[in-house]
Amino acid sequence: MNQELNTSALNEQKGEEILTDKIHEEPLSDFQDYSSKSLMEIIEIFQQMLERADQQELYKNADILKAAFYKVLKREKIAAGFQIPSDTPDSVEEEGEESIISNNPFAELERGFKDLYQNYKTMRTSFIQNIEKQKEENLRIKLEIIEELKGLLEKQEDLNHTFPAFRELQNKWKATGPVPQASNKDVWESYQFSVEKFYDFVKINNELRDLDLKKNLEIKNDLCAKAEELINDSNVVEAFRKLQKLHEEWRELGPVPKELREEIWERFKKATSAINKRQQEFFERLKEDQKHNLDLKAAICEKAEAIAAIDNIEGKDWNNLSKQIENLQTEWKNIGFASRKENQKIYDRFRAACDNFYNAKRDFYSGFKVQMQENLDRKIALCEQVESLKESTDWKKTTDQLISLQKRWKEIGPVARKQSDVVWKRFRAACDDFFERKSKHFSSVDESYEENLKRKLELIQEINDYKPDSKTAENIEALKDFQTRWSELGFVPIKEKERVQAAYRHALDSKFADIRSTEQVHKIDRYKKHIKELQSSGRGDRGIRSERDKLVQKFRQMENDIAVWENNMGFFAKSKNADALLMELDKKIARAKEELAQIEEKIKVIDNQQE
Repeated sequence: MNQELNTSALNEQKGEEILTDKIHEEPLSDFQDYSSKSLMEIIEIFQQMLERADQQELYKNADILKAAFYKVLKREKIAAGFQIPSDTPDSVEEEGEESIISNNPFAELERGFKDLYQNYKTMRTSFIQNIEKQKEENLRIKLEIIEELKGLLEKQEDLNHTFPAFRELQNKWKATGPVPQASNKDVWESYQFSVEKFYDFVKINNELRDLDLKKNLEIKNDLCAKAEELINDSNVVEAFRKLQKLHEEWRELGPVPKELREEIWERFKKATSAINKRQQEFFERLKEDQKHNLDLKAAICEKAEAIAAIDNIEGKDWNNLSKQIENLQTEWKNIGFASRKENQKIYDRFRAACDNFYNAKRDFYSGFKVQMQENLDRKIALCEQVESLKESTDWKKTTDQLISLQKRWKEIGPVARKQSDVVWKRFRAACDDFFERKSKHFSSVDESYEENLKRKLELIQEINDYKPDSKTAENIEALKDFQTRWSELGFVPIKEKERVQAAYRHALDSKFADIRSTEQVHKIDRYKKHIKELQSSGRGDRGIRSERDKLVQKFRQMENDIAVWENNMGFFAKSKNADALLMELDKKIARAKEELAQIEEKIKVIDNQQE
């Protein structure tokens, strides 16, 4: 009976060994991408890993860090202007002895990284050697345990002495770690054989044996319950790892009662199969996701390569294309990993497309350096001119000069970004100094504005009260008198300007509309007479064409001046105390528009005369 029981237990253990052999390997973690780090950051990360001395972490990351370091080193050397041979790989194998220190600023960084990597290799070699030594030591201990088990079979001592010794040897076996792979199967089979022999030949009383079988049953029921809980674990990979531990515990346990042996084993095997199935489905989904991610990343590569292949890009288009590349990089980061085999390849392809684009952009803008320096020199010259004028008290002339200099400033192209703000603040400060001084000067006349407003309103009322005489000559004199007195009055508050000007025009139109219209007609008639005299002179049509060309040229110049003044009104609106300047510009624009209308009428006179 004992022989039958122990043979069944041995078969159970072998079945468990076959089952666990079928469990999938633990998936490799997705690698960390360090190529976006700087050289010093990569070295610091590597140094911290070496200090932690986590062999699993070092084994997974050391070669990835190495590849990233040399890729970044190559990129930064190129950016710094070092000539890199076209066949230089991203990763360079370590050399036995470093040559003399050169002027290369990257030499010490590279030497430091090589020292860290050599420390890792030394540490790894020592770690592997220690593991192998420990396995050999474990083999020696387990062989001694087997020999001690055999010695128990030869003793005829009382059970109270033999069974505790057997239990102690079992516990010692469980506490001993793995042995070399080549000896693993043989030593485990020898151990199981000795255990079975012990149960067969040692005279264990039925009560103690039943107690031992019952205890094994309780433990295996607990292992089954734990395995069944793992079926619904959301972390499939972690559930698989825990299942491995449960199998290791199961294999180290002794037999259970014969009538329950098949039942308990089927329960445990069923839970194991369910976990294996979930793991298989997980990897199938993972494979599909990785394939989908690879397709998405390949599409992004095609877009980046298409952008990098564009020729003859204008300066204004670089920012737009750069934004497109940045959007593709953001989209790339939001996509998961491809398979470990393909992920680095597709990343290198995308990185190459981005590098090609940015290299072309850098080459394009390098041609701007000379031009931007020339622009900077011209703007500095304007700053010096403005600074030479900022203490001037010739308000009218200096204002016109500064407006002209501001116009020239806008016509100058860009300068380097680090200089742009500095030179602009210098130019603006000089302009503001002058206009603030001018504003303070004219602020003293603000008190007279209210008085001017009062006097203009009184003059408007006087015009409204005027009763035109039947004698035209007297009305003309009255009109001229009103106009002269109005022009002699100074500025009024800006908020009242439009209202009082409109009231003035309305008063004149209501009293002297006929006279003003007649005066305008007389001006046009006088100009027509001038054109006829010019046509009948020796210059003839040539003189008329010259006259018209001058008018057209003056018309266009005034149109441009008005546009500049109106633009400068927006420019000065941001300056402190700019009211006086804005009023003066507004008055100048109004006069210019009236003159523009007169020029247009004269051009029409010439065109009608020619027809």
